[in-house]
Amino acid sequence: QVQLVESGGGLVQAGGSLRVSCVASGRTLSDYAMGWFRQAPGREREFVGGISRSTASIYYSDSVKGRFTISRDNAKNRVYLQMNSLKPEDTAVYYCAARRGSAVTTQTLYDYWGQGTQVIVSS
Repeated sequence: QVQLVESGGGLVQAGGSLRVSCVASGRTLSDYAMGWFRQAPGREREFVGGISRSTASIYYSDSVKGRFTISRDNAKNRVYLQMNSLKPEDTAVYYCAARRGSAVTTQTLYDYWGQGTQVIVSS
């Protein structure tokens, strides 16, 4: 079992930056590919980005490409989502998720989820 806990969400003005973190416990994070997802009010949860176990492969959705950066520190069992040039439409609850194998966009293929952290971007 892997337990995931996100942190670092908050309120930020449009154009600002925020970094959210995801810490894992129970298992070594390096065994898992990680994904970031988000769910805005009234909308379905969507893929934001993913990172492979070794960081050799990193993927982003078109909506965040060039603004968000995913990284991981396996020694610290942490994954990060650096969000720059934030827009009001980035307002959502952000979730990290883990799965064995490769990082994929399909959320149903992830085995473990955190509880989410709220990000609010004011205009």
